[in-house]
Amino acid sequence: MREALAEAAFELFLERGFERTTVDDIVARAGVGRRSFFRYFPSKEDAVFPDHEGCLVEMTAYLEANAGSPDPVGTVCDAAGIVMRMYAAKPDFSVQRYRLTREVPGLRTYELSVVRRYERTLANHLRDHGPETADGSLRAEVIASAVVAAHNNALRSWLRAGGEGNAEAAADHALSLVRDVWGTAGGAGAAAVGVLPGRLPEGDGEVVIMVARKGTPVWRVVRGIESALGASPVAGGA
Repeated sequence: MREALAEAAFELFLERGFERTTVDDIVARAGVGRRSFFRYFPSKEDAVFPDHEGCLVEMTAYLEANAGSPDPVGTVCDAAGIVMRMYAAKPDFSVQRYRLTREVPGLRTYELSVVRRYERTLANHLRDHGPETADGSLRAEVIASAVVAAHNNALRSWLRAGGEGNAEAAADHALSLVRDVWGTAGGAGAAAVGVLPGRLPEGDGEVVIMVARKGTPVWRVVRGIESALGASPVAGGA
């Protein structure tokens, strides 16, 4: 019933416009009573975003299931990926909704409130499971904002392209920037790389010295080494 009402509502929004469509129009198209609409949606705006409630529940469950992860930043990035998969599952609908939302100021305001709920959920997880520091609450808000900004940048680029391309890959790339900056445990496990001049046993060259805190993910160590080698033609050819 929820899906039928959402489908009927969206069809009418596209045909007549959001403002000119009434709840009575929607229930008539769906073939149900007016009370049925308000049983599932408090307002017309909610009918434009019928999948976000379920997605938020899924995200919250994922965060709770991974509350013991040593990498809470990675966990919230993965949780943001759940939202992208929701959009990518219905590309035509997602693109049409994006265009409709751009045309109706009230829907943009509603969308911002939805985004804020996601951001608040991520920040709460980081606050509860991140490192216990004096600025822990601030760090949680900043990282959550960065996750949402990276995700939304990838999402909007994909939507503006008409839903073409790999949305999940775009989100992974954008979120990798957040992982790189904040690292394990909100940045506490970030690896440091130094390149010092020296001599290799078999000839002239540079020695790459890698310094990493305990618990740094292997992928960060490898990326640090690759970055150092790539920046040094001599070391890279050794």
